[in-house]
Amino acid sequence: MEAYSKVLSIAIPGFLLLIVIESLIARWQGLQVNRPMDTISSLSSGTTNTLKALLGIAIVIISYGWLEARLGLFEIQSTVLLYLLAFVGHDFAGYWSHRFNHKINVLWNRHIIHHSSEEFNLSCALRQEISAFVGVYFFLYIPMAFIGIPAEVVAVVAPIHLFAQFWYHTRVINKMGFLEHIIVTPSHHRVHHAINAEYIDKNFSEIFIVWDKWFGTFQPELQDVPPIYGTKRPAGSWNPVIINFMHLAMLARDAWYTSRWWDKLRLWFMPTGWRPADVEDRFPVASIGDVYNRAKYDTPASAGFQAWSWTQLIVANILMYILMANLSELSYPLLAVSVLFLFLSIFAYTSLMDRHWISVPAEIIKVTLGFGLLWFVAERYAELPNAWQYVFAGYLLISILATLSFYYRDRAPKALFAD
Repeated sequence: MEAYSKVLSIAIPGFLLLIVIESLIARWQGLQVNRPMDTISSLSSGTTNTLKALLGIAIVIISYGWLEARLGLFEIQSTVLLYLLAFVGHDFAGYWSHRFNHKINVLWNRHIIHHSSEEFNLSCALRQEISAFVGVYFFLYIPMAFIGIPAEVVAVVAPIHLFAQFWYHTRVINKMGFLEHIIVTPSHHRVHHAINAEYIDKNFSEIFIVWDKWFGTFQPELQDVPPIYGTKRPAGSWNPVIINFMHLAMLARDAWYTSRWWDKLRLWFMPTGWRPADVEDRFPVASIGDVYNRAKYDTPASAGFQAWSWTQLIVANILMYILMANLSELSYPLLAVSVLFLFLSIFAYTSLMDRHWISVPAEIIKVTLGFGLLWFVAERYAELPNAWQYVFAGYLLISILATLSFYYRDRAPKALFAD
């Protein structure tokens, strides 16, 4: 985990720099690819995913190392070719796991956050899940284990493969000539993120586009069909924690209220979007019909409130970097409580961006926990300068006062899980 943390600490500033560059190029091209609240939501989602990774709470049913130790028939020497083979094998598994996430109701909850933005830009690439606690795709790695690709090679290849998917989330790069036939390009991935009838559930490949062409899911971007981004059932929230679990909440509600036991069981594994007829009538969920005339989700935000939201995001990331820098020195309970504080912070300020009533109690709980952390750290780590304690205490006081001020100045309560 410490090694992964170090990689992230280097990669994240690089991602942010590329987001800024994309914004400047888009402005030069006359495109609007970023909306402030949407971008803050995307970056906040990336932060929650990193925090989840720091906790290491994913449950692996069968690890790749276990598979390779028992199924491997060959012992391959470590060469460049071996790493390339592992990369291709990982990409093959990625195609199918991605496709399953789109096609099966319960698995869609693992992936909905990534498609929830109604924009398409580099920041939306950082919308990564926190809801997939259990690794269910071990069977896709059996071919790699069978030929004896070592687990340590897969451990090196996996983050490289993930980071290599960042760059093509953009509208500022057009079609790329012969590369369109080999790798996933921005044009291919614009199609994947679109909800147009011509594009939906196409181009699942992650690095090599050949998988889509071989398995019948390829669709080129059409000049006369501009992609419309988002999900058919709009998220209606800036809060990445809520978005991560809203589809699961709907499935649980449907399973509870549907009258047929068979429907209670099968709805989890039916095609994505399927609902029992009786609950669909009782609890209708808004869905986009005419994608070309939909209104994007938006909330009122003055320049001051936007600046405050950016400030909260920056503070959360500074605190996250402090955790990452001191990971080896923190006990797991202290790390867990610190991560909980940051989750509450993100939940509170993104709920405030939604103008949701829950932002106030979330902020109160966060500040209370923050002062508890401050007391504990001051007692446990007496060598810390008092100035840092005063700065953190000052931030907590300003945070709750600003939250109350911005919330009550423009109240607009709404349902927690927007239909």
